[in-house]
Amino acid sequence: MHLPSLRAPGLHPNSVLIKSVVCGVRVEAVEDRLMQKIRFLDKLIDEIAKGKAMEKILR
Repeated sequence: MHLPSLRAPGLHPNSVLIKSVVCGVRVEAVEDRLMQKIRFLDKLIDEIAKGKAMEKILR
Protein backbone atom coordinates (compact mmCIF):
# COMPACT_ATOMS: atom_id res chain seq x y z
CA MET A 1 0.00 0.00 0.00
CA HIS A 2 1.43 3.35 -1.05
CA LEU A 3 0.76 6.35 1.18
CA PRO A 4 0.83 9.79 -0.40
CA SER A 5 3.48 12.15 0.91
CA LEU A 6 1.98 14.64 3.31
CA ARG A 7 2.91 18.29 3.57
CA ALA A 8 2.37 20.52 6.55
CA PRO A 9 0.07 23.47 5.90
CA GLY A 10 1.80 26.79 5.40
CA LEU A 11 1.08 30.13 6.99
CA HIS A 12 -1.25 32.45 5.14
CA PRO A 13 0.66 35.10 3.15
CA ASN A 14 -1.17 37.84 5.10
CA SER A 15 0.24 36.55 8.40
CA VAL A 16 3.01 39.14 8.01
CA LEU A 17 0.34 41.79 8.61
CA ILE A 18 -0.13 40.67 12.23
CA LYS A 19 0.74 43.56 14.52
CA SER A 20 0.69 42.80 18.21
CA VAL A 21 2.66 42.04 21.35
CA VAL A 22 3.10 38.40 22.38
CA CYS A 23 4.84 37.62 25.67
CA GLY A 24 6.11 41.19 25.81
CA VAL A 25 7.66 41.02 22.33
CA ARG A 26 6.36 43.07 19.39
CA VAL A 27 5.76 40.45 16.68
CA GLU A 28 6.60 42.64 13.71
CA ALA A 29 9.97 43.57 15.28
CA VAL A 30 11.21 39.96 15.50
CA GLU A 31 13.99 39.60 12.92
CA ASP A 32 14.34 35.80 12.91
CA ARG A 33 11.67 34.56 10.45
CA LEU A 34 11.19 31.23 12.24
CA MET A 35 10.73 32.93 15.62
CA GLN A 36 8.33 35.42 14.03
CA LYS A 37 6.20 32.55 12.67
CA ILE A 38 6.23 30.95 16.12
CA ARG A 39 5.01 34.23 17.63
CA PHE A 40 2.23 34.44 15.01
CA LEU A 41 1.02 30.98 16.00
CA ASP A 42 1.39 31.84 19.70
CA LYS A 43 -0.85 34.87 19.16
CA LEU A 44 -3.45 32.74 17.39
CA ILE A 45 -3.46 30.19 20.22
CA ASP A 46 -3.75 32.96 22.85
CA GLU A 47 -6.80 34.41 21.10
CA ILE A 48 -8.47 31.00 20.77
CA ALA A 49 -7.77 30.28 24.44
CA LYS A 50 -9.54 33.55 25.35
CA GLY A 51 -12.63 32.21 23.59
CA LYS A 52 -12.54 34.45 20.53
CA ALA A 53 -14.22 33.13 17.41
CA MET A 54 -11.93 32.35 14.46
CA GLU A 55 -13.92 34.80 12.31
CA LYS A 56 -12.96 37.64 14.66
CA ILE A 57 -9.32 36.57 14.92
CA LEU A 58 -8.86 36.21 11.15
CA ARG A 59 -10.60 39.42 10.16
